[in-house]
Amino acid sequence: MTDREVPDDGAAAWEPSAVQRERLAYRRRQSRRSTAVAVASTAAVVAAAVLALTSSPGWPRVRQSFFDPDVALASLPRVVEGLWLNVRVMAVAAVVILVVALTLAIARTLRGPVFFPLRAAATAYVDIFRGLPLILVLLLVGFGLPGLRLQGIPSSAVMLGGLALVLTYSAYVAEVFRAGIESVHPSQVAAARSLGLSRAQTMRTVVLPQAVRRVVPPLLNDLVALQKDSGLISILGAIDAVRAAQISTAQYANFTPYVVAGVLFVLLTIPLTRFTDALARRGGWAGATSGLAGAGALR
Repeated sequence: MTDREVPDDGAAAWEPSAVQRERLAYRRRQSRRSTAVAVASTAAVVAAAVLALTSSPGWPRVRQSFFDPDVALASLPRVVEGLWLNVRVMAVAAVVILVVALTLAIARTLRGPVFFPLRAAATAYVDIFRGLPLILVLLLVGFGLPGLRLQGIPSSAVMLGGLALVLTYSAYVAEVFRAGIESVHPSQVAAARSLGLSRAQTMRTVVLPQAVRRVVPPLLNDLVALQKDSGLISILGAIDAVRAAQISTAQYANFTPYVVAGVLFVLLTIPLTRFTDALARRGGWAGATSGLAGAGALR
């Protein structure tokens, strides 16, 4: 039997051969079998975990203290309102972080002795804030800056917490940008320079577009981490989701509001995580880092 048959009107119409149809049927059977095995194994693992949890001696007390549906419904509006503050802080901080981090990355890739102070300052900034724990930066900024009593220093816990997030995450994101910049092959820079472009034009029109495209997946991963860490501004007194859960916990003498806050954070993070995975698969991690081999600093 041939793969192609010519109908009466003379137009060629493709039809799979018997071998191809058997191959497709086999793949469908294998796919259904794999799905069934995956569902069965997942159900078995979940059932075993639930059985181990519910059969433990302290489960009734834990269920009452952490999984009370009445307390969950009562505390949900307040926690959701606090989560909206987390989302706003994350959105504003993310924009500022990208600008500051890109500036730091460019400063670290500048060449020539005249730019040494900028390189040294950017390197010191990155080294310091990558080494400091975020919670320590929050405490130093939240309680140290207002203590200076300088004009223009914000006193809002939300602004101070956002500033601490920007200071810390800019150092991490700057290294992501710098890796992307230095992954662009020197031949790209040489070609741009040979066409008469200045260093600034080469960076803006040749290097940065390629660098940013390559580092989008790790940037989105940092955004996921920023979303979670935005809950730490509660230690400065901001009424975010975590602080709202703490207030509700004290009000109802029950830890269920903490579980509600955790579930909301997870539900907020999962879509962004799946989007990051899909974007990484679409672009390919290998494609995003293919320029690393033989790459060098911007000349």
